[in-house]
Amino acid sequence: MDWILGQLFMMGFEGTSVTDHIKDLIESHHLGSILLTTKNLECTLNSAQQTTRLVYDLQLIAFNSGHPMPLNIALAQENGGINTLSDENHIRQYPSAMGLAATGSPDLTFHVARASAEELAACGKHDNQSIRKVILIPTQPLGVRAFSDDPQQVSTYANASLRGYKAAGLMTLGKHFPSYGNLDFLESSLGVPTITDSLEQLTHRALVPFRHAVEQGIDAVMVGGCALDSADLQATHACLSEEVINHLLRADLGFNGVVLSECLEMEAFSHTVGVGSGTVMALKAGCDIALLCRSPEIQLEAIESVKNGIDNSSLPVSRVQEAFERVMTMKTRCTTCDWEHALNPPGVDRLINLQPLHTTLSTRAYNKSISIVRDRSSLLPLTNTLKVDEALLVLTPLVKPLAASVATGIPHNGRGRIGRYTRDKCSSVVNGESVFKGLGRALARQRHRRVLHTSYTASGVLPVHENLISKAGAVVLLTADTNRHHYQSGFTKHISTICKLDQSLSKNGKPLIVVSVSSPYEFAFDPGTVGTLICTYEFTETALRSLVGILYGNFVSTGCLPGSISKTQKLHQSRQHWLVEYYNEDRDADALDALIGGHLSNSLFEGRSCIKGCTAASFTLKPPNVTGCHFVVRSTNLQTLHGFCATYHFKNSHTGVISCLIVDSTKRSMSIGTSLHTRAIDTLLEQDGIQRLQIGSRLPSIYLGIPKGRDPETRKLRTWFANLGWKTSFSRPTCSMIARDLTSWSSPEGMTRNLANAQRSIEFDLVYGHEAYGQSILDHVASSTRQGVAEIYKLALADPRACGIIRAKQLGSGLILGTLVLYNNQSRLASFVPALDATNDVTGGMSCPVISPSTGEHSTLLNSLILLGMRQIQEQGCDSCLLDCMDKDGNLSLMWSMGFEMLHEFEEISCDAATWSLIPST
Repeated sequence: MDWILGQLFMMGFEGTSVTDHIKDLIESHHLGSILLTTKNLECTLNSAQQTTRLVYDLQLIAFNSGHPMPLNIALAQENGGINTLSDENHIRQYPSAMGLAATGSPDLTFHVARASAEELAACGKHDNQSIRKVILIPTQPLGVRAFSDDPQQVSTYANASLRGYKAAGLMTLGKHFPSYGNLDFLESSLGVPTITDSLEQLTHRALVPFRHAVEQGIDAVMVGGCALDSADLQATHACLSEEVINHLLRADLGFNGVVLSECLEMEAFSHTVGVGSGTVMALKAGCDIALLCRSPEIQLEAIESVKNGIDNSSLPVSRVQEAFERVMTMKTRCTTCDWEHALNPPGVDRLINLQPLHTTLSTRAYNKSISIVRDRSSLLPLTNTLKVDEALLVLTPLVKPLAASVATGIPHNGRGRIGRYTRDKCSSVVNGESVFKGLGRALARQRHRRVLHTSYTASGVLPVHENLISKAGAVVLLTADTNRHHYQSGFTKHISTICKLDQSLSKNGKPLIVVSVSSPYEFAFDPGTVGTLICTYEFTETALRSLVGILYGNFVSTGCLPGSISKTQKLHQSRQHWLVEYYNEDRDADALDALIGGHLSNSLFEGRSCIKGCTAASFTLKPPNVTGCHFVVRSTNLQTLHGFCATYHFKNSHTGVISCLIVDSTKRSMSIGTSLHTRAIDTLLEQDGIQRLQIGSRLPSIYLGIPKGRDPETRKLRTWFANLGWKTSFSRPTCSMIARDLTSWSSPEGMTRNLANAQRSIEFDLVYGHEAYGQSILDHVASSTRQGVAEIYKLALADPRACGIIRAKQLGSGLILGTLVLYNNQSRLASFVPALDATNDVTGGMSCPVISPSTGEHSTLLNSLILLGMRQIQEQGCDSCLLDCMDKDGNLSLMWSMGFEMLHEFEEISCDAATWSLIPST
């Protein structure tokens, strides 16, 4: 039993070499997992070599003690500003999580994760605790340690990291479940951070990345020590809660891997439930490994408490056995967790071989991550702004480095400031003021020493600052975590005012460039104060080297702010992010019908909604070379839909289409539509061969584009899509029209004469079926650039009993000059045109007139085809005639004269898929 219990603990220790205590834990208590922190790694230029030796010594003790499998050695290597292992000679520096997301490349994120994991594996590590968080409120302390504040984006990049770690043979751990991203408060270690979100809110936001990580096969999840306080979910500590672990994580998310507790030595535990009781409670609640980081006495107390818990039956043996089996399964799955690997770590030699490739990768990642949020006066690069003889002023803050103090244990005075910082010799991670001095020197090297550099503090703007500004030709001002250090915001606004008033060089004032070197949200929402804003996401030396390249135009910035603020959207605060799931017809069809019904019952749209007559079946489009992928935001408790989005990939035209987007009218202005739109675009862009994106679809013919109308809600739609990045000024008008009361209709005399004149040189006929006529018709239709037209013709040709095609052929040559599709309400095509059934009459349909570009009499030929179509539909005994998919860029006056009236108007909008991410805000 002692061997089994040892596998249920992860423990840390003090010292850079093996201590008697940790040796005893391995030998006598069969400890199975060890957490290394900065206390265990020497800060020297040979840190990697020391780490490799330490890990080897620990594994050798386990091997000699009879452990059947190696120790699981874990450390937190998040990159950016938080790295337990730092060695400038052998370990490369890589961007933070948010910096990687700013590159816009999950593939690059995969390679960075794999490279980082390869370096750890070379030192003998098996487990990398990679952060998997969603920061729902940008001012939360986790900041750039998360990929984004958008859970879908977090999922994309977290899963790319997961694949990278696994490719290098490491185990992966996501933390902290259920979230530390949206807390009611986060104060001292005695206070318990409290999540007040409801279960549904957590499901739609914070749990999204965890759900996707579980689907990707993450090995372990750390459950946090936070409290939960909502009507449907309450716990004093999440990692002591069976409801959180067994119900939420295991049952709801389907996680079958190892659950690790938060460190149970935290005062929030030790001063309340006690470490011994807390350990038993954690294991009983469903944790498989209990984490105890520091104190030898407390660690031994925890082991004895577990033994006592088993003896007095407060901790069931079955629960212990279950936890043990999960831990051993995880170790067995790890490709490097065997004695051959553990006792023969590649070490420094392997790191030396990796260094050239990894150095190049590091530089590329940082260069791609730097983001120019805006540059309204075109100040960048500085070579276009500064004259050769002008000086550049650099202003940098004196602040406690948020990430570096965690990583390196820098002492500070407890008030968030340090007088003069020091810098570790071994680390490229920021340790203080000297990294900003290095930036100043790097800028000076390219300015022939014409750089002025000074720092600023909470004392505000001093005479020395004003004096230096007057001497400089331009100012670069760095801010670091203004959400914690509010004085920087005031200082920046004051400097901005001074620069605007200084018109000695230009009537527009002195050029000011603000660089946010931590949180990307600093001044992102304040364009009035900061006209030129750059984000680096961290202030490591490597990141600031890339910043120098951006400032001087050595390369072009391609980074883009992750999450709710980006170049494709206006800068605005994101209200909510929703869990967007794939539409499941069996599960969601009834709920979608109810959503459509609720939309139609809204008095604003009643009687004239584009989806009148539409059902869930209208979206089950399955013609050849068209794939549909639909999404929903749903209430898991009520089994209702808050929103629905239909997308199609038309492979022949290489076009991705958003065909329909509906949001429950009672859930408007809650970002549901934005969440659906984002997921739809991301999915379409992932399709092979995609070249164009489009709003509006002719198949199914529900929304041909953005609806046009005079009511305020419809007008808002155009602005909403523009704010999402669509170029609404380049739209193409299209419409659906209807002619009613065909029983008393007769063709206008003038139209009849025009048809007779046309028939002198043109032959009209009505044909059915693909076999005899299909290829020539499809060859003619190929001249149309409108998406979905070819697919409509293919449906009509495949359904000769209910569809026909009117052809206009040149007499003599037989060349097809024009075509028009006819169909009735029994056709397959009719099921994708809800307006046909919405008329409450017996209605026949006409669709997609295609006129050859070589035809000189376009209008005459178009009107002749439609007139013949109306006669044919009238002869079939129909009461009404629907003309859908009609281009509105021509003269429709003759349509009115034939008896048509406007049914729905749309703006069809499309863009090049390759430039989607480059579309500017409107």
